[in-house]
Amino acid sequence: MNLATLGADQQSNLLFVNCNQDCSSLAVGTKTGYKLFSLGSVDKLEQIYENDSEDICIVERLFSSSLVAIVSLSAPRKLKVCHFKKGTEICNYSYSNSILAVRLNRQRLIVCLEESLYIHNIRDMKVLHTIRDTPPNPSGLCALSINNDNSFLAYPGSNQIGEVQIFDTVNLRAVTMIPAHDSPLAALAFNPLGTRVATASEKGTVIRVFSVPDGQKLFEFRRGMKRCVSINSLAFSADSLYLAASSNTETVHIFKLEMIKDHRPHEEPQGWMGYFGQALKTSANYLPAQVTEMFNQGRSFAAARLPSSGLRNVCALATIQKLPRLLVASQDSYLYIYNIDPNEGGDCMLLRQHRLDGRPGEGAHSPDSQTSVDKALSQTGASYASTVRRPDQGPLLQGTPPESQPYQDLEQGAVGGDLESPAIGALRLDDDNEFPPMTHKND
Repeated sequence: MNLATLGADQQSNLLFVNCNQDCSSLAVGTKTGYKLFSLGSVDKLEQIYENDSEDICIVERLFSSSLVAIVSLSAPRKLKVCHFKKGTEICNYSYSNSILAVRLNRQRLIVCLEESLYIHNIRDMKVLHTIRDTPPNPSGLCALSINNDNSFLAYPGSNQIGEVQIFDTVNLRAVTMIPAHDSPLAALAFNPLGTRVATASEKGTVIRVFSVPDGQKLFEFRRGMKRCVSINSLAFSADSLYLAASSNTETVHIFKLEMIKDHRPHEEPQGWMGYFGQALKTSANYLPAQVTEMFNQGRSFAAARLPSSGLRNVCALATIQKLPRLLVASQDSYLYIYNIDPNEGGDCMLLRQHRLDGRPGEGAHSPDSQTSVDKALSQTGASYASTVRRPDQGPLLQGTPPESQPYQDLEQGAVGGDLESPAIGALRLDDDNEFPPMTHKND
């Protein structure tokens, strides 16, 4: 659920927006630091913490603890792990290339570079494993399950077609490769249990859900018929019953993950539409495979409309004040909160919008009193990943499988030689006594 951008609108300070693993808080990186907000209320975006320092382009919080991992735009090769409640830096690592993404769960910390992935032990930040020579991944696309029993990592297995590599970060072994799409991948997301992975390709028309670890296709949804649609993010609900997909269009789709039961043999279709639907299903058996596949694809259960299109954004499905909500953080520097009808679906109602980049005089607005979003914002926006420099490298041989190896087999200096940290041998980074849950109530 990342949004790491360098917005073309120079008035916006926003560089990064992301929810934590259980969607209880929001992290915002800006040109002047980063902020953490509680997502406990629709009407108010209550600030938990603010750090005024450098330009923060990645900030990842570990659930509701005080542990955060940050990367700055001015030093894109360095990862800092901090205790924000104490205001201390625990350790930092420097890598051979720019950090494009960071993922956290209670066991592992993943650092994604363009052609490699590093797997750290969250307890002591030691590098346990590295996956080297992955296909070029300039957007830093990867996903990490938050479940301790299914701590899987997903990343592109090809930059030519939509292959998904699934890696077990606990046992440090490759699990399976899922041939998800014909086109390169654009988005990946695990459900909270780590038993399903959702995928979208650069075409942006079809979204698929697969079981993990066996890779069986469970669901297939058609987002729309438009071409040249870029899927920005995918997000499961906490109960894994809903999947949200946001793109560079003005519509965010929500799909319902339920198995459609077949009609009983003695059940007769009801009405004209019933007969029409049955005729389509019967005729589909005689149509080309591509047409039959289209008939079998599900459509969105609910949808929300954003004020503008063409902007990068990130979506999340959260429970706020005991009700399901759709959250969309956009490149226009706003967080939009929508209500979802879990029974009827349909159009989602915009409840509130909150300004994220700290510009004075721009707070929360309801739909009735909100000021119009600036229509002059750039409709393109450059991604952070496209702006960082990387050393020239030789061509990667097509068809070469990704290599992974234990950290002790790495050349000295790739990461370990550049570690700068205080002694953390006795400090467990996953210990709630060291990093107690932090909410706005005890600030």
